[in-house]
Amino acid sequence: MKKLNIFVVIAALLFGLNATTEAQITEKPEFGKFAITGATIHTVTNGTIEGGVILIDGNEIEYVGNNAKITNEYTRIDASGKHVYPGFIDGWTSLGIVEISAVAVTVDNAELGDFNPHMYAFTAFNPHSASVPVTRVSGVTTVLSAPSSGIIAGKAAVMDLWGYSPDSMSVKKSGALVMELPSSTGGGWWDDRSEKEIKEEYQQEIDEINEFFEKARFYDRMVKAYEADPSGKTKPDFDPRMEAMREVLAGEVPIAIEVSREQEILDAIEWTKSHEGMEFFLVGAEEGWRVAEEIAEAGLPVLTTTLYTPSRDYDNYQRPYQNPGLMAEAGVKVAIVSDDTENSRNAPFEAGYAAAYGLGQEEAIKALTINPAEIFGVDDKIGSLEAGKQANLFISDGNPLQPMTKIEQVFIKGYKIPMDSRHIQLYEEFLDRDAVNK
Repeated sequence: MKKLNIFVVIAALLFGLNATTEAQITEKPEFGKFAITGATIHTVTNGTIEGGVILIDGNEIEYVGNNAKITNEYTRIDASGKHVYPGFIDGWTSLGIVEISAVAVTVDNAELGDFNPHMYAFTAFNPHSASVPVTRVSGVTTVLSAPSSGIIAGKAAVMDLWGYSPDSMSVKKSGALVMELPSSTGGGWWDDRSEKEIKEEYQQEIDEINEFFEKARFYDRMVKAYEADPSGKTKPDFDPRMEAMREVLAGEVPIAIEVSREQEILDAIEWTKSHEGMEFFLVGAEEGWRVAEEIAEAGLPVLTTTLYTPSRDYDNYQRPYQNPGLMAEAGVKVAIVSDDTENSRNAPFEAGYAAAYGLGQEEAIKALTINPAEIFGVDDKIGSLEAGKQANLFISDGNPLQPMTKIEQVFIKGYKIPMDSRHIQLYEEFLDRDAVNK
């Protein structure tokens, strides 16, 4: 019986390796100099250019405009009648750190313990995930891959979707510190705690979080004092958790706070007021529309989705679609995300719902490009079509927020990406499935 089990395990591993191998793209991308001509160029930050030209030289965009001298060293791409957009950014996903949710060995987004600021999603990112090509051929060229566990889950990473290693794909290794505050409203009908008990437990957890941040500040002060004058002083013992908090305390890495309902949002806003000098943004905020003015006044950006069920059974079914537009109208900087792994590719369609229900086309495109780039502090590299920025862009035959639109070509870091994926391979395989019987 044991021998049989061993054979089964070996067979399963071989099958899995074979399936994984077949899922990957074998064709190599092109790299060099490209001239995209005749397109309608949606720069996002500098308006729309009709019949424009984009020159790509290596990793960067060299020129964006109407007139350009195109020498023979450029490979021309005629995009007449087509549209060019900056590569979309899905700002909240587990892409690259979760492969198959039901298979534990492929899930690398969680660690033990409540406080793990020293855990980096970057180190667990799988460049060869079958979901990566599926996502990028849909126009999503960059993601924020976020861990999920405990109170402080770790550091999310801003990753481009082309490369052979995490280092080659990284835009920013520390994109955000992922955090979840306790709820002050209880857990629902199954929560049999009294209101007093709920408030006491909430305050106890908040005190624990504040104590952790105070320890981090104390560690930071000790290290700074030693670095300023090490003579005659004992060097502070290295603490990886506290060391990881230093860039957060300095405001160099924002804190992503996951919230959902109205009171959770208000509690998060109140908590951030007692932690000056740091940057914050909210994730989820499904009831953000209820307190949009308060979010705007606090100056907190929001990452949100549109495809979810309303939080309360008496809410209008349109509220999830309207939520981004209502927050943006109040002055909140909004980014549209998938909050998914396998379906990170659907982030543009989530933005399409928001565009149709009040956000508008232009703001919906910003919610997938420059807004998340600014929130993560990478807008000097990606998020718009400008000379000097990284060449992350795509060519489409229409509005990319519409499912019927075809994404014809994608560039990531100047690489002309093969427009192939596991989904496309399976589609082509089964399109003519009777051919073997002829």
